[in-house]
Amino acid sequence: MSAGEGGARTGPAPIPDAALPRPGESLRLLHLEDSELDHELVALALEGELPWPMEIERVEDEANFLRALRERTPHLVLSDYALPDYDGLSAFQAAHRLMPHLPFIIVTGAMGEEVAVDTLRQGVTDYILKQRLERLAPAVGRAIAEADARLSRERAEREVRELNARLQARLEEVERLRGVAERQSQRLEVQARQLEEALNLQKTFLAETSHELRTPLTALLGYLRRAEREVGGAQVLQDAQRVAENMTRLVNDLLQLSRGELVQNIERHFINLGNVLRQVGRDYGVRAEVPDCEVIGDPGRLGQVFMNLVTNAVRVSGGADKVHIEMHTRPGEVEVRVVDHGPGVPDHIKPRIFDKFFRGKEAGSAGLGLTIAQQVVTAHGGSIDVLDTPGGGATFRVRLPLPDDEDDEDFV
Repeated sequence: MSAGEGGARTGPAPIPDAALPRPGESLRLLHLEDSELDHELVALALEGELPWPMEIERVEDEANFLRALRERTPHLVLSDYALPDYDGLSAFQAAHRLMPHLPFIIVTGAMGEEVAVDTLRQGVTDYILKQRLERLAPAVGRAIAEADARLSRERAEREVRELNARLQARLEEVERLRGVAERQSQRLEVQARQLEEALNLQKTFLAETSHELRTPLTALLGYLRRAEREVGGAQVLQDAQRVAENMTRLVNDLLQLSRGELVQNIERHFINLGNVLRQVGRDYGVRAEVPDCEVIGDPGRLGQVFMNLVTNAVRVSGGADKVHIEMHTRPGEVEVRVVDHGPGVPDHIKPRIFDKFFRGKEAGSAGLGLTIAQQVVTAHGGSIDVLDTPGGGATFRVRLPLPDDEDDEDFV
């Protein structure tokens, strides 16, 4: 049976090629030979001629040959061509099935040229005549070197294939991630367009609504001023006129915010902040027992700030009796607190509560009151933030600078 026939597929599994010896390691040789004398001659021909220590085992028949192949895993096989119950070519085919790349040299007493060519054609590494054993050591060295080169080449090719496989896998992963990124980008583009459309609709609604409100508010304010001139300075008419002016200012702020503009038209002069706070308290039924305090600012704008804070606090807490205003002065600044005992503001919402259109879980608010309040306070050189009320609720804290001597001179 030849090396390419079906027995190679149904026989024992191939044995991995042995690691080739390095200087200082033993070279394991398996010698298939029925003549003890010929075996000794072969051993003598190799002794001291190779760069490795040598271990050579002789076997005489097929069974012991196959056993030695499996147990010893030789680096090279030397085989007589003709044995009583076996032959070198069959031995080569058996070795080839178990160890496909094992170097195999036939050492024989006589071999015709046609037979020698046939053995080489079938894959035998080399053949040496017993009459020319001086050629044996160079043939063994050459066979080991060729096997070493072949294994190194195959190892390099295997590493290249593995590297290519890893690179291909990475390229496929990159391609997959690129596809995911493209799909995500497309979704984000769609969401961005939808968000832009929603913001444009919101701006359009604010602008149109503000325009619609300005006309009746302007007319109402004109009627109130006319009534005040005709009737006199009645407190009710003054309060109504002030509320109408605040509503007109709020509508104008809505228009500016819808255009992405900051609150404008801050007219600053010396004012009594205590009067502003007490007036807001009276308008909305909120306790505001605060002292007089002089600051530089726009009374209408600051009144709008505290009106927004108070109305927001009353709405979320459920009643004016749960809200109060307090004021404290310290060197260089005055601090006003609008305190409520409602549900409070969760910590994760506090950083966003002054954002435009942010409403949280509240209803009945456009999400602009706190934004306007922050912009007005900032325009006055102050700051605004939100704290937790002891016992539950929210406290909005406004800090405004107190005038110094230079401010007194500027506004004389």
